[in-house]
Amino acid sequence: MKTEMFDAVNNAFSKQSEIFNEIYTKNPITTWMRAQVRTHVMTGLKPGMKMLEINAGTGLDAVFFAQKGIHVHATDLSYGMITELEKAVKENQLENYMRVQQCSFTELSKTGKKDIDYIFSNFGGLNCINDLRIVTKQFPQILKHGGIVTVVIMPKISPWELLSFFKGNFKTAFRRFRKNGTPSTIEGAHFLTFYFSVSEIKKAFGKDFKIISLKGLASLSPPPYKEKWAIQNHRLYSFLTKFDEKFCSVFPFNHCADYIVATFRYIG
Repeated sequence: MKTEMFDAVNNAFSKQSEIFNEIYTKNPITTWMRAQVRTHVMTGLKPGMKMLEINAGTGLDAVFFAQKGIHVHATDLSYGMITELEKAVKENQLENYMRVQQCSFTELSKTGKKDIDYIFSNFGGLNCINDLRIVTKQFPQILKHGGIVTVVIMPKISPWELLSFFKGNFKTAFRRFRKNGTPSTIEGAHFLTFYFSVSEIKKAFGKDFKIISLKGLASLSPPPYKEKWAIQNHRLYSFLTKFDEKFCSVFPFNHCADYIVATFRYIG
């Protein structure tokens, strides 16, 4: 990752860090999404296991897993997020189960970890890099043989965004297809976001990893920025999420969604 991109992402998410929890815990869509991801990840975890979380943010997920008896090494690039992570450890008295480190996902060797059971990255943290292989090539040095990786990544095809085409909003409809990244802004800070197809995700993991689960997250139900729509159309939204929960592992819904939840096992 180029230094200027590194700085831009750090700055953007540091600015959002103090209000991050308020934004994401009050949104019914992200609340539902997070619950789906956590339920999925917990099927591969047992108390006492070791997890490395990449892009841990303020620690919403890290705290959840630590409270389940998982030893979590939570990393994030953003100094603002690290500050919030450290607060979360103290407030929840999780010093025996959580460790916090400011670390880029391009330099995971700095964690010193070599016996991790599970690597986890939620809500598109890995969409901040243009080549997933820069991250995934580090995993074999960190994971135990048979270890698991779950990444929640924004794919190129989002049905709800494509529907913007019929409203004349071509910029939103096709923004995920830009080869050189899509400009994004958080709290006035600018950076690029990159989107990946399922085939690109699989290719990035390579022959040392076997995919064991592929799920779509919000295929027919709306993305988080449609929060008001979800509240105003509660019954329809509830129906759409139930549909997504039932068919999330079925093609094409496991390829076309707001996020893809891809889980791999290290077999190398």
